[in-house]
Amino acid sequence: MTEQAIPEHYLDGYAGTLAEVAATGRRLTREELAARRSLGEQAADAGHGLRALVVAHLAAARAAWPGAPGSADSTLAAVQQAIDAFAEGYERAQRLAVRREEAARREFIDDLLYGRSDLGRLAERAERFGLRLSRAHAVAVSEGPAAYAEDDPVTRQVERAVMARFDARSILLTTKNGRLLCIAPGDEDEVLTYFAKQAHAATDGGRIAVGRPRPGPGGVVQSYEEALTTLEMAGRLDLDEPLLRAADLLVYPVLTRDRQAMADLVTHTLGPLTAARGGAKPLLETLTTYFDSGCVATEAARRLSLSVRALTYRLERIHKLTGADPTDPAHRYMLQTAVIGARLLDWPAKAL
Repeated sequence: MTEQAIPEHYLDGYAGTLAEVAATGRRLTREELAARRSLGEQAADAGHGLRALVVAHLAAARAAWPGAPGSADSTLAAVQQAIDAFAEGYERAQRLAVRREEAARREFIDDLLYGRSDLGRLAERAERFGLRLSRAHAVAVSEGPAAYAEDDPVTRQVERAVMARFDARSILLTTKNGRLLCIAPGDEDEVLTYFAKQAHAATDGGRIAVGRPRPGPGGVVQSYEEALTTLEMAGRLDLDEPLLRAADLLVYPVLTRDRQAMADLVTHTLGPLTAARGGAKPLLETLTTYFDSGCVATEAARRLSLSVRALTYRLERIHKLTGADPTDPAHRYMLQTAVIGARLLDWPAKAL
């Protein structure tokens, strides 16, 4: 808005006050300063620019400059006081507006990620923050060594990088429970991939999980929960990949869908390992590394810092205790599934 368009009522009483100050040398009263602050707040709420408002005050001061002899210093001091009070009110209104906007944004994000609001109303509110919930969306969640908040340098760094490269109108970056989140249209996977790259670097090697694209107002919370589940599974399985996609790990939720059946498989297949000297943990670690190495004995031995002979002895011990031979393809699937189940269920640390 140009300075000519500034309504005159924001200058009410200004010229008269300057004339009186020039004649008497007094300072502005508390009531006059309060009036200037109030007008500043009103101007900010109306959307006028502060620069144009200051220019209007200076122009009014120049036009009303007293022609009669008086104290120029007192008049300039009054101009300074008046503009300072006006700007203080303006800035206070802006801070309140920012806080209200932040509170509304946080409330919207909470409702969006918890799915606890009316979906129709949620879709309407989403437009304000750049999301069209009629489209499919996917959520990427980054978890680092520390908890992150909206105003953290790491959060701002990642947000600047992503927003500088992509259309910010369709992307929402935020934090939730100390994690960084990126919500993007489901057909723009490059956004989430780039977010993952930036977040991994900014969080000193943090892990990122991406949920599958889901349609509709409830799709965001579904993708978000899927990403959280993927992070949890990655932690239990000690997966070291920095970027994990829920779509690539669907076998694990399937395996744990019937928890009791998986617990029975683990205790039936691996339970005998608890009779070994030192307990089940060393032999379970041997099986895990052996399977992760593609059942290549030399590679598994290297990873475990064992000789091939020592590894072979451990595999034979497992065969003797469980009756299942890890080197036999006929037994391998059952053993490997049981090992995955043990990792997901945190056995033997937790009783099943």
